[in-house]
Amino acid sequence: MNRKRWMPWAVAAFVVVALAVVVAGCGGGGGNDESTSGGTSAGTGTTGGSATGKKIKVGLVTDIGGLNDRSFNHLAYVGLQRAQSQLGVQGRVLTSNSNADYVPNLSTLAQQNYDLVIGVGFLMTDAVNTVAKKFPKVHFAGVDMSVNDLKAKPTNFVGIKFKEQESGYVAGYLAGLLEKGKVAGAGKSNTISSVGGQKIPPVDHYIAGYIAGAKKADPSIKVLNGYSQSFTDQAKCKSIALNQIAQGSDIVFQVAGGCGLGALDAAKAKGLWGIGVDADQAYLGPHILTSAIKKVDVGVFDTIKSVQDSSFKGGTDTFFDISNGGAGIGKISSKVPASITSQVQKVQTDIKSGAISNIPDTVK
Repeated sequence: MNRKRWMPWAVAAFVVVALAVVVAGCGGGGGNDESTSGGTSAGTGTTGGSATGKKIKVGLVTDIGGLNDRSFNHLAYVGLQRAQSQLGVQGRVLTSNSNADYVPNLSTLAQQNYDLVIGVGFLMTDAVNTVAKKFPKVHFAGVDMSVNDLKAKPTNFVGIKFKEQESGYVAGYLAGLLEKGKVAGAGKSNTISSVGGQKIPPVDHYIAGYIAGAKKADPSIKVLNGYSQSFTDQAKCKSIALNQIAQGSDIVFQVAGGCGLGALDAAKAKGLWGIGVDADQAYLGPHILTSAIKKVDVGVFDTIKSVQDSSFKGGTDTFFDISNGGAGIGKISSKVPASITSQVQKVQTDIKSGAISNIPDTVK
């Protein structure tokens, strides 16, 4: 072949190949694939290249609340993002559109040899049990799940558990003090309420603590409670909250994820207090009295780190509570008198020290 004719074609071919490599590198490789179950993927890739830990792949499966629930699914994602940034892990999120997506989504990640697969939410317990049994070499973890909840008791599973009753107790104590003292717009009828999603342990833990805390602060207080049977339908939660408000509730505690945003909206519409859940929901507006929180992001991050540094202990649960900073309440409204805020802070301190213990976790 004539060399003068060949050289330009060779250079052009090299440039095309080089550009293709660069584009592929920027694309992240399969980051937007959809799961076989109809759930959607929400990003992959690594950041924080200076991380020194071993490179692992972590998959997160949301429950039907999705990443925009402004609650524990979102917090789980925050924990994964932090691990990507600080630990240099590769992460992928599959969003479940229905309960039927749980097993396929978990299986997809396990089949793709992810080092850790995390299921978010108690409703996914049976699905995690099923998939963890089939993939014994994959690490699994479950937010709001206990290894004792899984029938097979898989030794490749760790439960990420929270003492929600402690957070609920502090929030309830605050509500009780306001009602008893008839301050900050409360105490009109000495009645407060809670709106739960489905009646499952994590939800009832919050509510049981809320009731106990409120009655400790004000033994004569009346606490209304209802369940929407949904974690997504805001209209249902709003309807329940409006009904409770019609019965005299001055303060509404939402324990229903995305659905519960409707309950908080009902409180706002009526000029009353709302209490957020899981995340600090003070950003929703000045009608938020406080939030009963649990640091799902910390639980997820710590679990990912345990896989990376080989300290993961399957067949066990990891508990997060007020004593280790994994639970508590968020920002208290500035409209609450300092004298009441200090009493609430003391209650939280007493729980941390063990001076207050045996907080109920079941709703009678």
